[in-house]
Amino acid sequence: MKHKFPETTRKPAVPDCAGLACSRCGNTNPALFGSDHGIPYCRRCVAFSRLDAGAQPQIPVLKEPAWEGQIHLDFALTPFQQQASDQILDWLKQGESVFCYAACGSGKTEITFASIDWFLRHRQKVCFAISRRQVVLEIGARLQKAFPGLDVVCVCEGYTSVTDGDLIVCTTHQLYRYPGAFDLLILDELDAFPYRGNALLEHLAAKACRGVKLMLSATPDEVSLAEIEAGRLKVARLFRRPHGQPLPEPRFYLRPVWLQIFGLLWQLHRMAPRQVLVFVPRIRDGNRLSRLLGCPCIHSQSPDKDDIMRRFSGKEYRVLVSTTLLERGITVPSVQVIVLRADHPVFTMASLVQIFGRAGRSFDDPKGECLCFAASLSDSMRQSADLLHQMNESVSFV
Repeated sequence: MKHKFPETTRKPAVPDCAGLACSRCGNTNPALFGSDHGIPYCRRCVAFSRLDAGAQPQIPVLKEPAWEGQIHLDFALTPFQQQASDQILDWLKQGESVFCYAACGSGKTEITFASIDWFLRHRQKVCFAISRRQVVLEIGARLQKAFPGLDVVCVCEGYTSVTDGDLIVCTTHQLYRYPGAFDLLILDELDAFPYRGNALLEHLAAKACRGVKLMLSATPDEVSLAEIEAGRLKVARLFRRPHGQPLPEPRFYLRPVWLQIFGLLWQLHRMAPRQVLVFVPRIRDGNRLSRLLGCPCIHSQSPDKDDIMRRFSGKEYRVLVSTTLLERGITVPSVQVIVLRADHPVFTMASLVQIFGRAGRSFDDPKGECLCFAASLSDSMRQSADLLHQMNESVSFV
């Protein structure tokens, strides 16, 4: 005789998720919905907090910005920067979103200040969103200095107890907190991991913006370039650094891996006493190299990232080994750059351009060095060198 299980042991029926849509991330794929006791919820964005199908994300109640002060800069904008700043603000005031195509170190953060100032004075909400936590903290500090007395709040890993202020600086992941919140959303480094090609983060950014966007990048992706070339996107270009010198272009040394180490040691000796950032493709490469060189290594799993960067910026270390964690947004005056195993797939064209962009920023040392050691010349290496050369060719230098 077939045993019948008690009625109470039966699992709840799984609902049909066809036709459902998540109001937070836009997911419509039935396979990406789960069920909890018959209640469907979106699994695509569940890491941000669970949202049941049909429910609306909580709209934050944010304070109105209060800003009547004056922008503080340690230097005046160059004529090229001022022209780009004026053009960007003019387009934004007309309700047009803008793409700023600017070389690393050209001062693209500073040319956003006039737009931030205008929106804040009109009591409109502004957010500066960046892909990486470390850059959020640096940009937040720069904005706080430029807007003295303004309540600038950083929202990222380890900084989520306060999520509202006059001006919000956050990682793109944290935009899930702010649906329909911002009149001006500044998206820095659109091509950076993890934002690039991430439909979820792109949707969160679109939902967070109720006004206009200002998008910043030194290496726009194919989609952005297509929009620019088709004339569907307003674009401001800035390929000249404030000191007026050309962008450093890389030098390549092709040799076996074991000889790359000897070349690295010689270049570090030659570059003394200048500070050097040495980039490696993997965490294990960085750990081995840091033991060999007797210097710190910083990567995504480092528990003391902030302290390492503080001490390197304070010149307590001459050499710092890093993965691609520090390829963007980090400014250390007069630092030189060396890339080991530059032909590794992790070093894309955009990644290398950003890495080379760490060098030559200082007025005291505008001709910084960018060296690459590799077993062979990769497409990314060649393309990065070509792009920097084209940027230099597009402007004239005194």
